[in-house]
Amino acid sequence: MSMERAAGMLTCWGAALGAAVSVPVLFLVAAPYIRRYVAGGQCKSTAKLDGKVVVVTGANTGIGKETARDLARRGARVIVACRDIRKAEAAASEIRAETGNQEVIVKKLDLADTKSIREFAEKFLAEEKELHILINNAGVMLCPYSRTADGFEMHLGVNHLGHFLLTFLLLERLKQSAPARIVNVSSLAHHGGRIRFHDLHGEKCYNRGLAYCHSKLANVLFTRELARRLQGTKVTANALHPGSVRSELVRHSFVMTWLWKIFSFFLKTPWEGAQTSIYCAVAEELDSVTGQYFSDCQPAYVSPWGRDDETAKKLWNVSCELLGIHWD
Repeated sequence: MSMERAAGMLTCWGAALGAAVSVPVLFLVAAPYIRRYVAGGQCKSTAKLDGKVVVVTGANTGIGKETARDLARRGARVIVACRDIRKAEAAASEIRAETGNQEVIVKKLDLADTKSIREFAEKFLAEEKELHILINNAGVMLCPYSRTADGFEMHLGVNHLGHFLLTFLLLERLKQSAPARIVNVSSLAHHGGRIRFHDLHGEKCYNRGLAYCHSKLANVLFTRELARRLQGTKVTANALHPGSVRSELVRHSFVMTWLWKIFSFFLKTPWEGAQTSIYCAVAEELDSVTGQYFSDCQPAYVSPWGRDDETAKKLWNVSCELLGIHWD
């Protein structure tokens, strides 16, 4: 081997070694800045909620649990509305112990069953005389094709129709307790959604990823039409994107669960993901803000499909028909 070739190989190996060392070093230097960017905005409000009653669906885990924890710490009476009572009781017990607030109450709510939703609302209205904040947080994602107890496609049934019915049943109590707020947890995924009125339940064509996107668009449209109908009632309705969060939401997809673990550094923690929900629930500057969409505790861009008033009105009417309710 010639001296020139040997020198060239050494140079190449040196460059490779230098890159192998410098890249991790650069990552370590940049890591705090990356994490700060990933974490997103934080709710700065110091508002207290003493004497206020809050319902948070899906508050036994993830951002729902962190939202309930924060609101309990602010003094609210928090209703943890969940399907899995065992997990909900464990979460509520943890929140009570950490915050010192004993007014963290578990109630059974299965959003995939309208009978359960009606039973929850009936018991709530009988026991609670006020409701100041309703946070429609629970949801499913990437489910294999399945239907709710009432025959609705699972994403549409849980993420949209379940919360649509729950809000309808609790709305008069919210109006009586005004000023009050309704917070709907949607997603950036709404940009990929369309309301396919000809195939709402995915019988003709089903893709689990798109089904989730469609349901999140439905959340945005529901919020828009609800806010329009609530003008003058002192009850506001806003939607939000929590960010990409390390949570159990991707449990139905092995690939997404695997990717979430690999790239967990680039995902929000549940506490970080809960910040925009908390912001929409308590921020003083949002007292009269309604019909908006937020991300990282600030207004965010809504897809053109999410700003279509005619589609929002049609979805409202179709939702009422599916649920067998009359909601003017």
